Amino acid sequence: MKKILIAGNWKMNKLSADAEEFIKELRAKNLPNEKDICILAPFTLIAGVGEALEGSEIGFGAQNVHFEESGAFTGEISVPMLKELGVTHCIVGHSERREYFNETDDTVNRKLMALLAAGITPILCVGESLEVREGGGEQTFVAGQLIADFSGISASDAAKIVIAYEPIWAIGTGRTATPEQAEEMCAFIRGVLSGIYDMATGDSLMILYGGSMKPGNAKELLEKPDINGGLIGGASLKADDFAAIAEAAASL
Repeated sequence: MKKILIAGNWKMNKLSADAEEFIKELRAKNLPNEKDICILAPFTLIAGVGEALEGSEIGFGAQNVHFEESGAFTGEISVPMLKELGVTHCIVGHSERREYFNETDDTVNRKLMALLAAGITPILCVGESLEVREGGGEQTFVAGQLIADFSGISASDAAKIVIAYEPIWAIGTGRTATPEQAEEMCAFIRGVLSGIYDMATGDSLMILYGGSMKPGNAKELLEKPDINGGLIGGASLKADDFAAIAEAAASL
């Protein structure tokens, strides 16, 4: 039975009352696979989400972090700050961070190392733009991201990183990679990491699909052998939709 993670990325959405109501509705579903679910909230909501989830096995975390422990980095949040809140997961290198906020593979690498040292599970995002895919360079591009992002990370630590393949051309556009396209790239990512480390490490990795997964396509995507779950954007904002995806995962 393969490992599964259904991670909800709320992005810059929800206020405290919205978050509280969402968690109340989600917990009322009594999902059988709570330990395979996590919510990634805006910084202002993390503490409240953690409190609302007390007594459940659902994980929670952040959408970004700084790699330094402290210092003159106005507006940033450190790993120790997240650790104090009890977070379990943190997104690193989301395409929106790379595109809009100048996130680089170097900063991604440093963030991965800082999170691993603190025992927080990183969810590393990689993926190509429409231009790269149409040019046939998606594998070369993604392999380059992986090689740089995992630089200096041991095999034992690499196995603790969750990877999310997010085709940028399928995020928030309504377009979705076919299950075959998603599986092909997730299998390719597993192969790259097996080459960097070894087959055992590659086989142990959790690789999520992060491009417009929703209730209507979740089961078909999750049935693919190299897809271990989803990094859910828009469909994570409604408890019913998010729960339906989690239920699809639980049915496998």
